Amino acid sequence: MSTLLLTCCVLFTILHQSNISHSLQQQPVLLTNQCNEEKCGNLHIPFPFHLNSSCSSVVSTAFNLSCLNSTTLYLNIDAQSYKVVEFFSDGVLVDFPGITSCRQYNDLNSFGFARNEYFGVSVENVIGLYDCEDSSLCKTGCETNSLPGCDGNSGGSPACCYPLSDHSVWRVGDGFSGFSKYGCRGFSSWVVPRGTNTGKRGVKLEWAIPRNTSKGACASNSNTVNATTVEAGVRCLCQDGFVGDGFANGTGCLKSCIKDGKEAYGKDCFTRRKSEKEVVIVAGILAPAFIIASLLALLCLLKRPVKGGGTFEHDLGHFSSTISFRKACRTRLFTYHELEEATRGFKDGQILVESSNGSIYAGVIGDGSHVAVHKVQCDSERDLIQVLSQVDVLSAILHRNLARLLGCCIDSAFAPLIVYEYPANGTLEEHLRQSSEHKTVLDWYKRLTIAAETASVLAFLQYEISPPIFHHDLKSGYILLDGDFSVKIAGFGLLLDSGLEVGAMSIHKNDVYDFGLLLLEIITGSKLTDQPTVALQKIRSGIEEIVDPSLYYHEQAIYRREQIEIVADLATRCLLFGRDGKMGMIDVAKELVHLTKESIDGGSKRVSSLEETFSNSSLLQMISMSPDSIHVP
Repeated sequence: MSTLLLTCCVLFTILHQSNISHSLQQQPVLLTNQCNEEKCGNLHIPFPFHLNSSCSSVVSTAFNLSCLNSTTLYLNIDAQSYKVVEFFSDGVLVDFPGITSCRQYNDLNSFGFARNEYFGVSVENVIGLYDCEDSSLCKTGCETNSLPGCDGNSGGSPACCYPLSDHSVWRVGDGFSGFSKYGCRGFSSWVVPRGTNTGKRGVKLEWAIPRNTSKGACASNSNTVNATTVEAGVRCLCQDGFVGDGFANGTGCLKSCIKDGKEAYGKDCFTRRKSEKEVVIVAGILAPAFIIASLLALLCLLKRPVKGGGTFEHDLGHFSSTISFRKACRTRLFTYHELEEATRGFKDGQILVESSNGSIYAGVIGDGSHVAVHKVQCDSERDLIQVLSQVDVLSAILHRNLARLLGCCIDSAFAPLIVYEYPANGTLEEHLRQSSEHKTVLDWYKRLTIAAETASVLAFLQYEISPPIFHHDLKSGYILLDGDFSVKIAGFGLLLDSGLEVGAMSIHKNDVYDFGLLLLEIITGSKLTDQPTVALQKIRSGIEEIVDPSLYYHEQAIYRREQIEIVADLATRCLLFGRDGKMGMIDVAKELVHLTKESIDGGSKRVSSLEETFSNSSLLQMISMSPDSIHVP
């Protein structure tokens, strides 16, 4: 009787699971339609762009294209025809109107369009300016980009380049003719997509649909996001775990998951349906075997000792369906085995730096490339999703002073591993902890430049990126140095303590405070073994008492000694005022960049504002008068 009852339970369970699978299978799978299968020449036309006039009612006739001789695609805006070069998820790359051949540079009035309710000149464009009388608009930061010439090969950066993302000269909604007030006579344009430093010739136009017409336009499992340059414009974006264009009349949003180690989509993410007859037959055959197996398993469980713990093991099949792994790992997906070999089994001797953010290991992968592997310990599915989300954000940001993210490893049995390029000169910590066999000692100018570059990239991430990005645990071991001793920051906090209610300002304060400690380390050449308060007290009795002996403070030129004093004063202010929000990273960056420019000029002059900041500062006087009353958290 009990056996019969158990058999019935087994059959019910199997049939019930079959019905669940069937209900999952019935979830709608979005398919392509005639409005997003069109093609002209080598270009596939993505939604909402279209050739077929019957698709014009989908969003707007503004996205109607024309295909000339079945080879060349044109976008028509305000009676002008722009040749389409390439499509992006948020924009379209076009050539200058009426131009039949590639020119080194064009007249400033040759691209008259700036913005309407559907299109706007994207901030991802980098402009090359020619014959400018005023070079104050030229930005050195964009010179690191590879900007191809007319033949497609790298033509080198123009003598004067300006990224529209800078916003200091060009504003959203402006055209290109405004550069004429600087005496410029011509310009070229490239788009540099986020996450790369390689440009593509042409002008990228961001596209969007008006917010007041967007109701019902987005598919299920998508969100509405604001456009950057199109006023009151929005686009549809699939949620994490889904892929597609996000539009109800486009491809919609397909489920994304990992199956058999590969990314799968749509119906492949759900259990395939079996016919009821198949289920009954299989159930009848397997029921007796299942009963015996169940009894054996029960006996094993009863004999098995109970383990303590609560340790989280990554069940890839459980949570992979909620994460788009390809989105997080934009470049390369490493295997755990190859990174284990690269780091010699993650030996302690390979550790570059350890902190609450995880450990970073030095390694060499199979092709001989040197890498830095950031190992982040996750304790839950929520932690893993948070880490992948942060990696996705960081990989989309292009800055010359950010360590290049090569890829990541997500293994079902191990912590996620984030792989950075490891530049030629190792870490700042290695150079400050010099030994007899170590490389070149960092002179003061290199240290000052490293401090200025570090502050600048942190300020960029906190004030130019929305939402802002904070490091969370700045250390000299996370500052990588390339062959020219240029900064490449790594080790960003990918996993925050969810038990702490920490707002953006709190993290901001911590970054500034940590930067104050970093400045003291740059000056002293070593980490503070005692409390920062003690170091501040030592500043009172004379800066030379804490300066790294390898800098030979007394042999430095007067203006160099003054610079060291100014940086010590700045470090003091970061420690005292960083955590209460009275001092921001942008203030720190401005002072250091200005000081670095002075250094290039030979130190013959001191800018009055900096001189006043240091000489009139009451901080050192405050330390002298009452050192014991100062509390540095």
